Amino acid sequence: MPGKLIIFSAPSGSGKTTIVKYLLTKNLGLEFSVSACSRPQRPGEIHGKDYYFLSPTEFKEKISANQFIEWEEVYKDNYYGTLKSEVERIWEKGNHVIFDVDVMGGLNLKKQFGKKAMAVFVKAPSIKVIAERLKIRATESAESFARRIDKAEQEMETAIYFDITLLNDDLDIALKEAEQLVKEFING
Repeated sequence: MPGKLIIFSAPSGSGKTTIVKYLLTKNLGLEFSVSACSRPQRPGEIHGKDYYFLSPTEFKEKISANQFIEWEEVYKDNYYGTLKSEVERIWEKGNHVIFDVDVMGGLNLKKQFGKKAMAVFVKAPSIKVIAERLKIRATESAESFARRIDKAEQEMETAIYFDITLLNDDLDIALKEAEQLVKEFING
């Protein structure tokens, strides 16, 4: 019997990746869905663990072959998506799938899987806080940083379309609340 899907979405810098990594340590029967992307691999990232890194051409070929559950061109020639084979692999092992995806990807997954999925929007207290977190991360060029802030402002408005909005103002509280939400959904 296939498992459930737990989707964490948010603008960059909201803390969704930190929350997902925490939940994966909690023995909840969760396994991370590794997304595919066509952006350049960052230092320290591992193909098949952090992302499946594909060229834009390879990504487009997989789109044409209907190998994605969902995908999006986030920026010009910068694609992100969820491979069907990834979800099937996790369900075959008897686990639930946990996603760390952008807002549009999260909404697309929720639309496809309905009640089998719980979509959580991780909300930072403000755009200013997101900007501070991205600056600390120091992984963005000035142009990329500006794009992410512009996009974050738009993405914050989509929180109403998610099942739950989780405020990440105090990380310890957000982690405990996320764990409780996931336990209730899995056991519900």
